[in-house]
Amino acid sequence: MGALRVVVVKPSKYDPEGWVERFRRGFMPNTTIRHLAALTPAEVDGVRCDLRVIDEYVETDLGYLDALRAEEDSRASGPTLVALTGVQSHQLHRALDLAALATARGCLAVIGGPHAMTCDTAELQGRGVAFAQSEAELVWRHILSDAARGELAPSYGGGRRWQERLDPPVLEPPPKRDLERYVVPMLGIYPARGCPYSCNFCSVIKIAGHRIRSQPVATTLETMRRARAAGVRVALFTSDNFNKYPEAEELLDALIDARIRLPFFVQCDAQIERQPDLVARLARAGCFQIFVGAESFSTEALRAAHKLHNSPARYAEIVRLCREHRISSHFSNILGFPSDTEESIRGHLQALRALGPDVASFYILTPIPGTEQCDDFLSRGWIGERNLDRFDGSTLTWKHPRLPASRLARLLLDAYRDFYGWTSIARKSLRLVRRPRDADFRLAQTLFAILGQAGLARWAARRGEHPMAGGVGRVRLDHADAYRGLRRRVFGLDLATIPRSLALSAADEALNRTSRILSGPLRGPTDRRGEVSAVVSP
Repeated sequence: MGALRVVVVKPSKYDPEGWVERFRRGFMPNTTIRHLAALTPAEVDGVRCDLRVIDEYVETDLGYLDALRAEEDSRASGPTLVALTGVQSHQLHRALDLAALATARGCLAVIGGPHAMTCDTAELQGRGVAFAQSEAELVWRHILSDAARGELAPSYGGGRRWQERLDPPVLEPPPKRDLERYVVPMLGIYPARGCPYSCNFCSVIKIAGHRIRSQPVATTLETMRRARAAGVRVALFTSDNFNKYPEAEELLDALIDARIRLPFFVQCDAQIERQPDLVARLARAGCFQIFVGAESFSTEALRAAHKLHNSPARYAEIVRLCREHRISSHFSNILGFPSDTEESIRGHLQALRALGPDVASFYILTPIPGTEQCDDFLSRGWIGERNLDRFDGSTLTWKHPRLPASRLARLLLDAYRDFYGWTSIARKSLRLVRRPRDADFRLAQTLFAILGQAGLARWAARRGEHPMAGGVGRVRLDHADAYRGLRRRVFGLDLATIPRSLALSAADEALNRTSRILSGPLRGPTDRRGEVSAVVSP
């Protein structure tokens, strides 16, 4: 038998007019495709693996679709496996269409990622396309082994969604030709996975679980070294609560000692304000931005969403700490909680502008399939949108009690326009450059994060588009209509059902119970590693 051709694809999505979203330059390379590439061995069961990695968002001609085709004599040349990776619910229809295209051309196909891991996909299974319901480390080798023999099971995993310990290989950075497809050459890295909280609108806890699991510091450090040498300019630590990562200080100290000098940004929960020493370390190690899910200034909205670890009265301390250490603060905001009104949203924006984080992003509350909130809204009959393509945070997909979809969409664009006033942006930028310039290698990236986001937000708002869509320079090549017949033939539907959550196994439930922070305001102090003391459930 010849080689097993492995084609790892991050699928795009269909825009409101049905076009596949593509960009001449993307914003953020997908982390999962590089991770899966690193997990792919040189051979499996004695069969060589030939790997190709595709990020569909930045493919500006359709030539890459030729890779989704089996060789004419697959018995001599070997089978082709097409892995649709990192598929979120709003990307499911595109993933189904690519899988249908691949199987029609004689390939094997598997769909993995958040949707397959957290949602009931029974209606789509048993139709010649496999679904991966667990982390790649638990199932990828099994999938490759089956593919090398020329057949796949209907699904993989499910008995265990997460592995207990992480020990992945070092990531190989993308080649230069791939890095050049993005506005900034960037690489995403997973130092840790998991979140101890229970926000009902968040899919992270269903994708990665409550236990904070971390990969070896040496692995992250070597990935950073290789990334810098390959021309990567920025690293993204995709861990959702970097300040809850047990080895955070060890990693930051290692980056400082090694003098890798690769700027990076992190995501932290709102309790980062309790950890000034960690913020100082982040700055010395090269952090230029901290992303915080502030979401709302309303304690009522936060309480209803089970996000009780956020204290709006303490948001100002986060901004102050970031300013002190020349780190840009990025606050994420959700508009359209059930208790929101137009007046409360405008009040939120006024409070945010007074607070003055350097960067802000805004999204419409979206009941993401696989979350507790989506199950709740389905049970109440609130979800009116039937097309999963629209579940991307830019559209109202449910029946808000006070705000129609058109009004909330306008408030979203108004928020971007109003927050990014040029006077405010100039003041924030001048504050950075007027500080003593001590050869800070983060400065250029910090300024770009502030000025670039501001310019993009104002430009996109004028066009009536969400600025976080995925890139700049839209390219229209192919339309959903071209794939509709294949979707019907393979999966027997036009639109997938808005699904219920996929239940956790008993083993995964037990892992969560030993890891989850009790719902409610945090009462205990934080220890030196950022973990929360005396509030862990038994």
